[in-house]
Amino acid sequence: MISRLAPSAGKLLVSEPFLNDPNFARSVIFLTEHSELGSLGFVINQPSLLLLGDLIEGIGGPAFPVCYGGPVATDTIHFIHCCPEKISGGEEIARGIFWGGDFESFIALMGQGELTQQEVKIFVGYSGWEAAQLKAEMEENTWIVSDQYDSDMIFSTDAEKLWKEVIIHLGPKYAHISNFPKNPNLN
Repeated sequence: MISRLAPSAGKLLVSEPFLNDPNFARSVIFLTEHSELGSLGFVINQPSLLLLGDLIEGIGGPAFPVCYGGPVATDTIHFIHCCPEKISGGEEIARGIFWGGDFESFIALMGQGELTQQEVKIFVGYSGWEAAQLKAEMEENTWIVSDQYDSDMIFSTDAEKLWKEVIIHLGPKYAHISNFPKNPNLN
């Protein structure tokens, strides 16, 4: 296993560079739950073609992008944020980063244009693993676990750059893989 850390809520799962699964190629997943029963998280660097107004009719406010959180329950909306003073009831997953909260307040604030992309990331769907599934994938070197990030990285709007940035933050042992081509056959 190449990852030195075990997965847990608040950590990142970073896909290995040649992962062929289109749901997770060059993805960074923010884990919000991890236990012996399974794991749940959101792909934070895969923008969708949707805007929040496409999902919630009449919300108003500025056009707000929505990320593809993963292939599970793509008919659901989730959000993480770093503004508990605006959105109450969220669960603190990592220092200063909250999952969910009062949905009515969230909708009202979005409609009034009072939340920014530096404060909130919205997802359609999520990424999930059954009990031993993530452990098996870790043993196959599919994922690297990281706790080397800050909230600016989590709420980054540069999806293309984020995977590379997270890999580099893992240190010199991993930094070289940030330059691997997406398709090694084109090298």
